[in-house]
Amino acid sequence: MSSKQVLMVVTNHGKITDDYETGLWLEEYAVPYNAFKKQGYEVKVTSIQGGEVPLDPNSIPEEEVSEWQEAQEELKDTAKLSKEDAEGFDGIFLPGGHGTMFDFPDNDTLQYVLQQHAEQNNIIGSVCHGPSGLVNATYEDQTPIVQGKAIAAFTDSEEQGMELDLFMPFMLETKLRDLGAHFSKGEDWTSHAVRDGNLITGQNPMSSERAAELMVGALEEK
Repeated sequence: MSSKQVLMVVTNHGKITDDYETGLWLEEYAVPYNAFKKQGYEVKVTSIQGGEVPLDPNSIPEEEVSEWQEAQEELKDTAKLSKEDAEGFDGIFLPGGHGTMFDFPDNDTLQYVLQQHAEQNNIIGSVCHGPSGLVNATYEDQTPIVQGKAIAAFTDSEEQGMELDLFMPFMLETKLRDLGAHFSKGEDWTSHAVRDGNLITGQNPMSSERAAELMVGALEEK
């Protein structure tokens, strides 16, 4: 068991349109949270604005998953992400949900925190739409963090399959490719995650467990 410190950052954005609710995709948060806790890691859960975190209604299981309860409790009153969260952690993990597409990319605090984690060679993990937080993230010399890196994320074809592509501020796969990432994808709706050095990313909700495994492996090497 190890006493690594992991920062998790989740979305507070709860609507795509007036009639389409979104938020955090529960599995993409709860599965990695449990994986980190199982390793004995200290986990701090933060959100962009703090307070209660909206869940995407489509991500809430019909029957409650008892092992997710502790993780869900953390979402009732989260700390607001601050620049102080740039220090004192071994890694940072960004779960997805369509909400992240709206409040991750242009949040100055998140971009600062990601830059500092990258400069400190910390482990940066993310899954599904969570990599939307990486599209404006750079090193101090302004090089995109994703440039030249193998990256997995929610694919354009998965977005089109959900018929939400027209409502997104950008297409995540396309944007990452435009930034010089080596986009890596499996079949739609199957588990696929990749590690490139200190960067771990997963494609979709089904990739949550694999992304968490790769994150733990990287943290254990650190």
